[in-house]
Amino acid sequence: MLSKENISNIRDINLAPSGRDKIDWVKGYMPVLGAIREEFASRQPLAGKKVVICLHLEAKTAWLALTLAEAGAEVAAAASNPLSTQDDVTAALVCGGVRVHAWHGATDAEYERHLEEALSIGPDYIIDDGGDLVHLLHTKRRDLLPGVKGGAEETTTGLLRLRRMAAEKALRFPMIAVNDARSKFLFDNRYGTGQSVWDGIMRTTNLVVAGKTVCVAGYGWCGKGVSLRAKGLGARVIVCEIDPVKACEAWMDGFSVMPMRQAAALADVFITVTGNKNVVGAEHFPLMKSGAILANAGHFDVEVDKTALAALAVSRRPIKPGIEEFALADGKKLFLLAEGRLVNLAAGDGHPAEVMDMSFALQAVTLEYLVNHSAELGGDVYPVPQDLDDRISLMRLRALGLEIDALTPEQTAYLASWNA
Repeated sequence: MLSKENISNIRDINLAPSGRDKIDWVKGYMPVLGAIREEFASRQPLAGKKVVICLHLEAKTAWLALTLAEAGAEVAAAASNPLSTQDDVTAALVCGGVRVHAWHGATDAEYERHLEEALSIGPDYIIDDGGDLVHLLHTKRRDLLPGVKGGAEETTTGLLRLRRMAAEKALRFPMIAVNDARSKFLFDNRYGTGQSVWDGIMRTTNLVVAGKTVCVAGYGWCGKGVSLRAKGLGARVIVCEIDPVKACEAWMDGFSVMPMRQAAALADVFITVTGNKNVVGAEHFPLMKSGAILANAGHFDVEVDKTALAALAVSRRPIKPGIEEFALADGKKLFLLAEGRLVNLAAGDGHPAEVMDMSFALQAVTLEYLVNHSAELGGDVYPVPQDLDDRISLMRLRALGLEIDALTPEQTAYLASWNA
């Protein structure tokens, strides 16, 4: 039976049928998580546990949340971005027994309130995307800390925060770095971000990519994926980096490398993928071509300096859904996509289902690992155990009908010896 309280924390429960259709669509392309769901349903590894997730609330995340519930957990969900929430999916989740505190277009105050409301169940475990749950638990909701046994982090940005906390001995419970698992970053960050960023940009602008010059700020795994897809779509690609090794890598991959101040005058499209603030800022906007498009693919909406852009503009207006025009004093017009938030989710549906199948399968098995091992772990950041990482990729291969070789006992012994 639906509670009045839960219905009041989403936009419209009547949207549930549309959300269920979306979930039904993606789960057909997420066989690894589906197999884990079947296994968890019989074993109930999360029975009696309370789990709070802070993720982009769309169909793929919904399938993860329902999988955790099927494993016996009481699940509460909040959004990790106010523009990525899909109201029909949240309605379907509520009908599926998940507590949801989120709606599309939430204000900053509503967004934080939703996070606090989700945490009010008193979680045993959390899944975070960007570190907002961890931050709240260590600031406003320290009263809940004694009950939290551990969690998992989905993003590079979140891990930067967590590792700083751990270095300062401020982190009070173990967090697993799911983002750093090979079955996650090699596919989610590279292929998922690479495709979904361009899905969002092309859907929103309806402009051709071929022939344009694209500036990608940041050449981590996400930046590599965005650059590779831009090249495949026919764009000329400029990479801006602060890391000399990554800059060399970008150059060897066939891309131009230069500072942002130089790229600002050349590019037609700017995509930030750094996790840092003011990557494109006041010194760059006046140098840009009229018509330049600004998009962000980092977790927080700080990479494009929106305050500086607004200060330089003599007028601003929404030009079409997901695009805001900023007119400068010299007549130039610059276009910001999705309020400078994650363009692949705020202006699209996020990563492909097949990619998120692996990432969310990792999240699910990581929670079971924490149930069994969190008592042995302290307040620090830990890697996903290699056997779990390998298991997810092996399950993915099997779902594709693919087989690989295995070491013979003789080969295993050879590799383990220094004197063979």
